Amino acid sequence: MEIIIKKFGGSSVGSVDRIKKVARMIVSSKKKNQGLVVVVSAMGDTTDRLIDMAYKVNPYPDARELDMLLSTGEQVSISLLAMAILNLGNSVVSLTGPQVGIYTDKIHKRARIVEVKTTRIMKELHKNKIVIVAGFQGVNQNNDITTLGRGGSDTTAVALAAALNAKKCEIYTDVDGVYSGDPRMIENAYKLKEISYDEMLEMASLGAKVLHPRAVELAKQYNVKLEVKSSFSDERGTEVKGVDEMEGVLRVSGVTCDKKIAKIAILKVPDKPGVAYKVFNNLSKANIYVDMIIQSIRHDNVNDISFTVPEDDLDETIAIMEKTADELGAEGIVYDKHVAKVSIIGAGMGNKSRVAMKMFQALAEEGINIQMISTSEIKISCLIDLNSAEKAMKAIHNKFLVNGIEIVKKQSVV
Repeated sequence: MEIIIKKFGGSSVGSVDRIKKVARMIVSSKKKNQGLVVVVSAMGDTTDRLIDMAYKVNPYPDARELDMLLSTGEQVSISLLAMAILNLGNSVVSLTGPQVGIYTDKIHKRARIVEVKTTRIMKELHKNKIVIVAGFQGVNQNNDITTLGRGGSDTTAVALAAALNAKKCEIYTDVDGVYSGDPRMIENAYKLKEISYDEMLEMASLGAKVLHPRAVELAKQYNVKLEVKSSFSDERGTEVKGVDEMEGVLRVSGVTCDKKIAKIAILKVPDKPGVAYKVFNNLSKANIYVDMIIQSIRHDNVNDISFTVPEDDLDETIAIMEKTADELGAEGIVYDKHVAKVSIIGAGMGNKSRVAMKMFQALAEEGINIQMISTSEIKISCLIDLNSAEKAMKAIHNKFLVNGIEIVKKQSVV
């Protein structure tokens, strides 16, 4: 049986009318002898509203109880979508993450999938039913409901595609593909026909909201072919796949901006072995994602260590670092939420110094100061002031992807 996974985000099912439209799309796309599994997020801003209510009830909500609350959003959308499909005369069943058999670790709010059992889904598919699965949720070994964190429905869809050996995993969003830059910020941004897993992973982790980084990691690990497309049009989307399958590798494929980050520094840390380990081990234990890291040049036997974290994790990071600073005998900590990270991404960027020079030149020409820099094989990122984010994005995009036309192989553009 050929199996196709389709995932619909919150904006795609944000109202009753949109749910009905998605139901019609699903029914019309169902082919004979094809297994169709649909993963659905909570409707619109449901998750945000639930979080808001939780914090009004308790400023420090228990993580387990928060997962119990947030998981209800997806249960609403899968049942409504199943009802809409039934109304069109098709056989369907809706299943929660625990009913499917999506098992996770014990960590609440950002659990990781450890096993996906396919028995229940295959049983329903062999009955020729369309299977609707709640994204974002699973169950741990204590039979407690867990949630996978922001963007968790993408992860659910890819995990199911891998477990079911699906032919394809289609991610439907409110945009029609992956662009060279945010079209809301950059007027001349264009849609990419294809992009590699590594490029998409960097773009996702650096601020592009089209796909969640963990979903891309899973897709690369299990070679799941992804396509990002719009739930509001029939246009072809952007395929995410291995470099070997692509028509041509881009030197620079896109520009991203992440405004949901914060910079934090622990000041005058004693310059001795094991200090950096202590700092980042404490953050690792709390499952806090750390990105850009800079240690200042040694002066008077002390250093400053600066790094960035997701804005949502700042309060927890501050508490951990204040305790760590006391333990290490550091002077204290400072932090800044008024920052943004702009990045360029491209598989095989060639002369990295030339690419970096052009990026720094674009920022300099706009009078934008660089606070931190980090690089990898396929990206260069700069931390800047939040107020300069949009201006920086436009300047970098124009430098590389418009004026610097030689940096892009045009056959990879739709």
